[in-house]
Amino acid sequence: MSSHATTIDHHHDPSTTTGIPNKKLLMWTFLASDCMFFGCLISTHLIYRLHPPPGNPSPRDIFNPPLTSFSTFILLMSSLLMALAVNAIQRGNVRSMRHMLLGTIFFGCIFLTCQVYEFTDFVQDKHMTISNCILGSTFFTLTGTHGCHVAIGVLWLVLMYIRSFQPADVSVNRLWFGRNLLHIAGFIAAIGLSMYLVLDFVHMVQASSWSVALSGFLRKDALAIAGAIIAYIGLNLLTRTRSAVDFGEANAIDVESMGLYWHFVDIVWIVIFTVVYLLEYI
Repeated sequence: MSSHATTIDHHHDPSTTTGIPNKKLLMWTFLASDCMFFGCLISTHLIYRLHPPPGNPSPRDIFNPPLTSFSTFILLMSSLLMALAVNAIQRGNVRSMRHMLLGTIFFGCIFLTCQVYEFTDFVQDKHMTISNCILGSTFFTLTGTHGCHVAIGVLWLVLMYIRSFQPADVSVNRLWFGRNLLHIAGFIAAIGLSMYLVLDFVHMVQASSWSVALSGFLRKDALAIAGAIIAYIGLNLLTRTRSAVDFGEANAIDVESMGLYWHFVDIVWIVIFTVVYLLEYI
């Protein structure tokens, strides 16, 4: 492994005219266009915030800084795990890369759960929607677009994680494709049910005491809890493979490209958190 590692250059590709791997160059091109897209959305929000129309709600009465700060911290920590995943695959450590990808997926789902909870609170309790005020229009368009990028990133991470289990010799394991489909279905079920259960429990806690909320939660969501447990057990069973896999140090460029996308999404959120949330309290 160590002798093979010295023959792979993760930063330069002599077969291309630019010296940059084509996959990485394509990702940088896409991120450049996405920078302009988010720049337009952020600029639009700032322009309307500088000249708010009459009757526009005050952001200080709407925003929840502690929740947003927590979700920002979670997203930043996911970037650390993503960087560790890239470093692990560059060293040929597939097992460590899988653990880091799982951590990144977990943190990304926490961020999405916080965003769904925030949107629900703004619409139901604060009565701010995308159509009843300029603040709602620009805020939901900007943060919702970023949330879509995070969701796409989580899906990409899931697919890359499952890809790392593909057997080296598919003729020996003919059921690998169906196994991967089950893996994807298990991830979707586990993530979806977990987000639903967390949001439902939080809403119950807000409406009553902890003891009452817990008993009501266990009665109401017993089937969802059982489904989530089954999904997690299934995911654990699907990871138990002893055959050689067709994934290693040579696939580092794929993980690096995914890491570039994830870091970009995190940087964009730092800008959004600063100009949308923090500027309102300066």
